[in-house]
Amino acid sequence: MQKRVITVLMVLAGASLGISSLPLGWEMIGQQQNNWLNNNVTNSLIGALIFYLLSLLVVNMISSGIQKTEKWLSNFSLTYLLFGVVGTILGLIIGMIVSLPFYNWEVPFANSVVPFLLMILFGYFGFQISVTRIEEWKKLLAPRGKKSDTQDQQLLDRKIEDHFHKYKILDTSVIIDGRIYDIAQTGFIEGVLLIPNFVLDELQYIADSGDSLKRVRGRRGLDILNSLQKEDEISVEMYDGDFEDITEVDSKLLKLAKLLDGIVVTNDYNLNKVAEFQNVPILNINQLANAVKPVVIPGESMEVTIIKAGTERQQGVAYLDDGTMVVVEEGLHYMNERLRVIVTSALQTAAGRMIFSKPAHAERGIDSDSQAQENKT
Repeated sequence: MQKRVITVLMVLAGASLGISSLPLGWEMIGQQQNNWLNNNVTNSLIGALIFYLLSLLVVNMISSGIQKTEKWLSNFSLTYLLFGVVGTILGLIIGMIVSLPFYNWEVPFANSVVPFLLMILFGYFGFQISVTRIEEWKKLLAPRGKKSDTQDQQLLDRKIEDHFHKYKILDTSVIIDGRIYDIAQTGFIEGVLLIPNFVLDELQYIADSGDSLKRVRGRRGLDILNSLQKEDEISVEMYDGDFEDITEVDSKLLKLAKLLDGIVVTNDYNLNKVAEFQNVPILNINQLANAVKPVVIPGESMEVTIIKAGTERQQGVAYLDDGTMVVVEEGLHYMNERLRVIVTSALQTAAGRMIFSKPAHAERGIDSDSQAQENKT
């Protein structure tokens, strides 16, 4: 739509220039008396055609320039733009007044170039004075009231661009983890939780996976997103854009965070390191959990499914729904079985959580043997 508007405006400009400028061109080539060529209709059509052909070459560049200008202007607050425009206009008016005496000079340079330079100079000074002292102008233009009201207003004023990041961009791992929902409910994460469309696509791909473990994790992530969106106290937005030139989801997240000046929320250790290298702000849920200690305590029981062998002999490895690894001593004998285990210890690192456990019936067996020996004695 934007390109069509640019084309139409260029055609109208070409028609107008054709009516005003082509008669001079016909006169230069001796065709001023040719009424068939030198008339408003023909001149406007020729000018419109020329500019239409020209628009085919430059419309993409103009549209790109407009989009870049819009993006650049969106980085500034409305107050900054308003004071900047007003200051520039006042500077140009003062520059025009100051340059009036130079128009009467007979020196060619002084009566043409100097007024133009003075207007540019005063316009620049007006802009700088306006935007660098916005707080002082606010105080000067604000209505006189009680001193306490002014102090309260100063306390309420906050510079968003200095102390506040609006968007918290969630990656796939932190959504599947699920703890982001509890953290957001407490209010410790301020601003808007942003869910990029490419992250949602990855979650859907995991939920449709043929691997049952991946399928459960993907569906868990989708359930967490639905729960976040249903909470009135939590602000959640979707980002429909994509970076087609980038294939990796993590790279897309980092680029989006740079464009929006946002913070990536994750529990991916590798993404955390890459973000630090690229100077992208990041919140690591595992680091937060490490600061407040693990939620699993020794002696607590849980049910897990042993899915693979551990690194040590006779160890089995299971995973919770949020991806936490559970190492079960002597768990290799219960491969692909549902088993109740007792937590013996938990280790929290920046790379994630590890829970060490042993089968619950093994502990009961030890207790029974001890009791039998006591009875014999």
